[in-house]
Amino acid sequence: MKLYMKQKVFSWGDKFTVWDECSRERYFVEGEVFTLGKKLHILSADREELLFIHQKLLSFLPRYYIAQNGVDVAEVVKEFTFFRNRFTVAGPDWDVQGDFFAHEYEITKNGRLVAQVSKEWFTWGDAYAIEVAPAEDDLLVLSVVLVIDAVLDAQRAAASSSAN
Repeated sequence: MKLYMKQKVFSWGDKFTVWDECSRERYFVEGEVFTLGKKLHILSADREELLFIHQKLLSFLPRYYIAQNGVDVAEVVKEFTFFRNRFTVAGPDWDVQGDFFAHEYEITKNGRLVAQVSKEWFTWGDAYAIEVAPAEDDLLVLSVVLVIDAVLDAQRAAASSSAN
């Protein structure tokens, strides 16, 4: 399954719309504003909450939890590395590797491809193409992509504020 995620540029908080390969709206993502830590709600096309992503505060490395019906189903952690970004996803036991600065990366489990993610350039706001392998959880893959986007945005913001 192929998903396309596009950020709404002029809005309060994070807002994304997600389409499938037939251009049908599948999911909506809405971020909370004025909160401590990042909080995102993934909604169905009918605006029912499917997953909730929340950042753990006071953590040495970025750590996010993905909850479904109030129960954590996955934890995404940015690993400590010197030269490359690396993420692990506890729960489904996924590894995420690739060129995060170019937004080209893969999600794997035991060497088997789960999803491939690439950023689309020259668009207003962030836009991603997400190729999910058959029989994999597209909603959980989407949540991992959102977490990585949030971590990279925070890194860019920290780098630009330290440069000033």
